[in-house]
Amino acid sequence: MAFEGLSEKLQDTFKKLKGNGVLTESDIDQAMREVKLALLEADVNFKVVKSFVKNIKEKAMGSEVMDSLTPGQQVIKIVNQEMVELMGGTGSKLTYSPSGFTIYMLVGLQGTGKTTTCGKLANYLKQTGKKPMLCACDVYRPAAIDQLEIVGKSVNTPVFTMRESNDPVKIAKAAAKEAELKGYNVLIVDTAGRLQIDEALMTELVDIKKAVRPHEILLAVDALTGQDAVNVAEGFNEKLGIDGIIMTKMDGDSRGGAALSTKAVTGKPIKFMGMGEKFDALEVFHPERIVSRILGMGDMLSLIEMAESSYDEEQAAKLEAKIKKNQFTLEDFLEQMAQIKNMGGIGKMMGMLPGMNSTGIKDSDIEKSEQEFKQMESIIYSMTIEERQNPSVLNASRRKRISAGCGQPVSKVNNLIKKYEEAKKMMKQFSNPKALKRNKMLRGLV
Repeated sequence: MAFEGLSEKLQDTFKKLKGNGVLTESDIDQAMREVKLALLEADVNFKVVKSFVKNIKEKAMGSEVMDSLTPGQQVIKIVNQEMVELMGGTGSKLTYSPSGFTIYMLVGLQGTGKTTTCGKLANYLKQTGKKPMLCACDVYRPAAIDQLEIVGKSVNTPVFTMRESNDPVKIAKAAAKEAELKGYNVLIVDTAGRLQIDEALMTELVDIKKAVRPHEILLAVDALTGQDAVNVAEGFNEKLGIDGIIMTKMDGDSRGGAALSTKAVTGKPIKFMGMGEKFDALEVFHPERIVSRILGMGDMLSLIEMAESSYDEEQAAKLEAKIKKNQFTLEDFLEQMAQIKNMGGIGKMMGMLPGMNSTGIKDSDIEKSEQEFKQMESIIYSMTIEERQNPSVLNASRRKRISAGCGQPVSKVNNLIKKYEEAKKMMKQFSNPKALKRNKMLRGLV
């Protein structure tokens, strides 16, 4: 889970501070040592850590904090503000060309997930009402063009290719002309990568840049490489001039050092972060929300957005009608479980709820919850249509048959029925249309 190690250490440090009614300089020094160590262990750039800790200590030693009735809370507030500033302040949005036709050029080293990110970006743009086309300019890596075509098909986006040409500049120019001619308003150019930054790579990228004049150059970097990712970003920016960074594989990076260092070192904002293998697993990078998660304050805004994006108006209306008539079935219960899965699963949701990071929830607990979901699905799928639609018929012999059919003990079947009954009661409380309207997020979560 992203920032897991850093989050745990910082929250432990601040828990001690909050327990003190009065803070001394020694208390702050001790806390700053722990913060410094936590950041270094998270692979944050040493110079960045040094400056960060210095700024916090200077502000924490001020009378506004020391004389406060809640000095610990004041220090946490300063850390929150400084960390948000460190990662760029407010989120940096993707910009579009005022001409109406926008070209994005994706660059990066091999192995960063650049081609997959092209597909994720296309999928994101389609959700915002854009009509994108992909362009295959990697003429060196074996099957790179085939890979982009598979990616394009997965996100239902056309891919421009010129298999007979090995000139990426010529391909990019032809793609821009074709895309504009056919009415596409965004072209995403997938460029070649290398194992390391070299003169040949940069010369080619500079030539493509001059030929198609992209509105933004986006660099894909692998978060798992830590400070190497920061060095790569610095190198690309110096030689090519980038406009933003897409931090890939963030879901597998428990440290988060690259995300915390990149903006401070390069001056370029992180615009997106890849949070999984699926093509919808690309999140807009909001520094204030990320910091809120790290410090255990949750991220309710992102949770609400996730709920609303997976929320189906027509489906909710049908569900509401069923609840009013007391016709909520096990099939409906299964649909609501699928709704949670569409939002990224229990683990992702837990990380966005205030205080959840500090309650000692472990990955094993999340895995157990996910496993229970799968077991409940298998139990429901082992029922007849009549049993799913009318659970009241589930007597002892039927439950025994279902248990044998799904390979789960009868106790698991009984537990599912119990959870279903509890969900049915809870949803009945929110069957009032006005109550549902007031809480869209709940409609997505139930």
